[in-house]
Amino acid sequence: MNLLEKEQLIQQKADEFEHSSPEEVIRWAIETFPNITFACSFGAEDVVLVDMIQKISPSTDVFYLDTDFHFTETYETRDKMVEKYGMEFVRVSPKITPEQQALEFGEALWNVDPNQCCNIRKVEPLTRILTEYDAWITGIRRDQAPTRANSKKVEYDTKFGLVKFNPIASWTSDDVWEYIRTNNVLYNPLHDQNYPSIGCEYCTRQVMPGEDPRAGRWAGSEKTECGLHK
Repeated sequence: MNLLEKEQLIQQKADEFEHSSPEEVIRWAIETFPNITFACSFGAEDVVLVDMIQKISPSTDVFYLDTDFHFTETYETRDKMVEKYGMEFVRVSPKITPEQQALEFGEALWNVDPNQCCNIRKVEPLTRILTEYDAWITGIRRDQAPTRANSKKVEYDTKFGLVKFNPIASWTSDDVWEYIRTNNVLYNPLHDQNYPSIGCEYCTRQVMPGEDPRAGRWAGSEKTECGLHK
């Protein structure tokens, strides 16, 4: 399939899938692009998608970006999911350790230049792992942020050069939690402590009542995305 044919298929399926269930999107994605992976951050949206993928195609690769700066609760959620599903997550690490980063860029780079920190610990590792695949699945939703408002359930990811599936793009937070409750899905306990969006420990704070759900990410700066999604 050449690029033009792929783009035409993506546009056709984007229209068809607009009112399809996430499971239908995932099933078609895996059947059409067997060399596919799912990027898991262990947030509410992503544990939902892990549960769906395990029910549809448990052999599909699922990876996570280990920034070395995740909350303890995030790593614990990972371990509990490994035990529950009998699966293994592909661990993707930055090229340099936190100690090397401090020596080269100074202490607490996340405060001085959060974009650079995200580039080192998230964007470069993601770029590296995605070169091994033809398509990837994400847990982004349109109502999470203005930058995600136009996300389609299937689109061509020009940033990384592969097909991108967003099966729950049209879901609300209520939809996510309804699935978690109905299917008894494991989730990060930080969600019960006013952390609706969970990133690295140094760049995530609790969100107070009335605040935007993503207000706890990179608080005090104009940064709203880590750079994984254009």
